[in-house]
Amino acid sequence: MQAAPSWRLYLVWIGLTVLMLIVVGRLVQLHLFDSAFLQHQGDVRTLRTEPLPAYRGMITDRHGEPLAISSPVVTLWIHPGQFPREEAAVRELAALVDRSPEDLARLIDRYADAGREFLYLKRQVTPDLATEVMALELPGVYTRDEYKRYYPNGEVAAHLVGFTNIDEEGQEGMELAWDHWLEATPGSKRVLKDLRGRRVRNLATLQPAEPGQELVLSLDLRLQYLAYRELKAAVEQHQADSGSLILLDARSGEVLAMVNQPSFNPNNRTAMNAEAMRNRALIDLIEPGSVIKPFSVAIALQSGEFSPEDEIDTSPGVMRLAGQTIRDFRDYGELTLAGILTHSSNVGVSRMILQLPQQMLVNYFDALGFGKATGSGFPGEASGVLPGTFNISRIKRATLSYGYGLSVTLGQLAQAYMALANGGVMHPLTLLRQETPEQGRQVFDPEVTAEVLAMMERATQPGGTGTQAAIPGYRVAGKTGTVHKLGSEGYQSGDYLATFAGIAPASDPRLVAVVLLDSPKGQEYFGGEVAAPVFRRVMGHALRILDIPPDAPQQVEN
Repeated sequence: MQAAPSWRLYLVWIGLTVLMLIVVGRLVQLHLFDSAFLQHQGDVRTLRTEPLPAYRGMITDRHGEPLAISSPVVTLWIHPGQFPREEAAVRELAALVDRSPEDLARLIDRYADAGREFLYLKRQVTPDLATEVMALELPGVYTRDEYKRYYPNGEVAAHLVGFTNIDEEGQEGMELAWDHWLEATPGSKRVLKDLRGRRVRNLATLQPAEPGQELVLSLDLRLQYLAYRELKAAVEQHQADSGSLILLDARSGEVLAMVNQPSFNPNNRTAMNAEAMRNRALIDLIEPGSVIKPFSVAIALQSGEFSPEDEIDTSPGVMRLAGQTIRDFRDYGELTLAGILTHSSNVGVSRMILQLPQQMLVNYFDALGFGKATGSGFPGEASGVLPGTFNISRIKRATLSYGYGLSVTLGQLAQAYMALANGGVMHPLTLLRQETPEQGRQVFDPEVTAEVLAMMERATQPGGTGTQAAIPGYRVAGKTGTVHKLGSEGYQSGDYLATFAGIAPASDPRLVAVVLLDSPKGQEYFGGEVAAPVFRRVMGHALRILDIPPDAPQQVEN
């Protein structure tokens, strides 16, 4: 057998050598010259930067009980271009997320055809449901960690706390007012994913997430539940259109309870309506009626023109002024200032005020905060309406003296009663817990408020209009109000606002409460009949819960 020519063998060796040099050259190129590019390309396919969610600040009551918290949830999303558009895959996925297969397929097709890379599948689902969806191992389906706002107390504190939208942005109430304080700052992290987009491991935190700050309200959740229960029962019992109640710390202006009816559940957005969402206590305006009379008496005493023993002739129970008639329930004859409050005499308080300088009544009403916001900072809080002092007519002064012709919120009314309870000093109304009360404003002399409180006590004793506000074991100072509602054709003869404002214990005031029932139906509609009993139940329990000692122990019932 003849051996192969040597030149062929050399040719093979040369070919192999060239191939080896090409391979070595390529390796050198990849490792020395293209390594950075290749590393970048690999990172692009496997490394991702993902948002690092942070939770919104918690809202609590004054004792740390949660009113609003953020719970971890999972959001499901799709990369439409990566998702297999087979009918079986769409059907399986749609069944888990409770969507129509046809609608889901149509949505995915539209996003994919438009070249879009992100489509929400379902926001804020439970981790269990997310696990079920990801177990399908469908390409293009991903998860994102988020937080969902939850309100443990439901509708009990809904009007004050408010709520957020799905992105945890404040929409109403304190959630809106303090959104900047509660808002979280998301961070970011670097993660390693496989080619199917599944996270393999977390590599590094690029920017740490910063949670929102905690907000501590002045509310006492124990008292809030109590007020909510009693107001709701009263609105249902008297078939009222709505109702509101505010309970204040008389020494600091802190709101310990604030409730409205109807209410709403912020955890169930499908059942919300604007009518139920309104915080009536701070937004709705009312003519206060006779609950204003203690201030008119205090102004008369402060002027130095009157003393508690002075008598005002109210006969014959009516008076004509500028073509209008002012009436009492009956002819009470001559009444002391205490008698004017006890019998709630419109004629008596009008004749008293008309003897004072023209501008004095409105000036003091302005100092009491009527016609201006309380300072609570609640979004949408109303300022009310107070007539100016310039050339105010006699009939206007008369009607103002018994609570007609001005508009106030329940919050303004409670704040003003604080001045009577606190030795003439009125603090700004606050919805936040205060370690030290804000600087107050001296409106009346302490001697004047002490005299007015003594007169208001008689209104809750036999013979007064507020006897159903009396609390066994405690001295109570208060005033009833029953106001004709204003309609399109003037005051409605059969439609009323029933109110009661009170202070306890009268010997050393600690709490102020104001109750309003709008349009109670049936035989009972006076403030002393429908609002005073609510005050008695709420204030009586609140005094005991706060361990405030009785100041009239001889009145305690066995």
